[in-house]
Amino acid sequence: MPHPSRRQVLATALAAGLPLGLHAQPAPSPLSKSPSHLPRLITIDGSITEVVYALGAEAQLVGTDTTSLYPKAAQKTPKVGYMRQLSAEGVLSLKPDAVISTTEAGPPVVLDQLRSAGVKVELVKTEHTWNDVKAKVSAVGRAAQREEAARELQTRLDAEWEQVTRQVAAQSKPKPRVLFILSHGPSPQVAGLETAADAMIRYAGGLNPLSGFKGYRPMTAEAMAGAAPDFILTTDLGIQALGGIDKFWQRPELALTPAYRKRAVVVLDALLLLSFGPRLPQAVQEVHSRLYT
Repeated sequence: MPHPSRRQVLATALAAGLPLGLHAQPAPSPLSKSPSHLPRLITIDGSITEVVYALGAEAQLVGTDTTSLYPKAAQKTPKVGYMRQLSAEGVLSLKPDAVISTTEAGPPVVLDQLRSAGVKVELVKTEHTWNDVKAKVSAVGRAAQREEAARELQTRLDAEWEQVTRQVAAQSKPKPRVLFILSHGPSPQVAGLETAADAMIRYAGGLNPLSGFKGYRPMTAEAMAGAAPDFILTTDLGIQALGGIDKFWQRPELALTPAYRKRAVVVLDALLLLSFGPRLPQAVQEVHSRLYT
C-alpha cells in the first residue's frame, strides 16, 4: 500500500482535531543560514510555519514538520517528521535554539529530551478560536526575538478579523446547515463539536447540524438524512481521494441531502480551512461568501 503524501497526512491530522495568513514573501533557500545573532527555529505545525514567513523570519527557519506546506518555500525546508511522531535525534541534528509547536506535538518524552538538551520549546494550546492565532503569533515572536514585528502583524490580523466577523454578523439571511466531510480514506467521516471544522462553520455563519457528539464519526445514510445539510464543506484532498467531484456526488449517502439536489459543496485547501493560522480571516471570508452567494 503506498504511503500517504505529506498533504494527506496533514489534512487527516487537522480534521481529527489538530490545529490546518498573510501572503508570505518569497523565501530564500531553505538551507540559508540563520543570522548569527538570532535564534535558529524549528516549527512543528503548518500554521506556525506560516507565521514565521509572515514575520519575515524565514532565514531563521532551519527545519519544519511534514504539515508545513504553505508557502511553497516551506516544502523545501529540512523535515523532522510528522508532528506526533518526532524524534529527538532528528530535531537536534539541525541544532535549533527553539522549537515552536502546539500541544498536539509529541511524543512528550521527545519534548522533554529537547528541553534537557537546552532547546527552548514553545507550545501553543489549540482551542479553534481567534486566540489560537494570537498565541501562535506571540509564540513565534518570542522565540524568534521579533516581538515588535509580531505585535505589528497581530494588529494587522486583528483588523482583518474584525472586518470579516462584522461582515458575517451583518448577514440577515437564514443560516444554512453545513456539514463537514473528511474523506481522505476509504471510510468518510463527519465532524461534530470541538473540531476545527465545526468552529470554521460557525465562524463563517453556518450551522453544524451534527452537534450531538464531539469529534468525528463515520458518515452513514442515517446521519446524512438526519442532518439534512444545505451545503457540504470538505477539502480539496478529500475530493481528490474520492476521484474528483463527480465521484464525490456518487456517494449514495449524499443523495439523501438537500445539498445533493443543488450540488452545493464548498471545497478549500485543507491547511487554509482547518489550521487556524494567520490566514484564518481569509478562510472565513471564502467559506462565508460561498455559503451566501
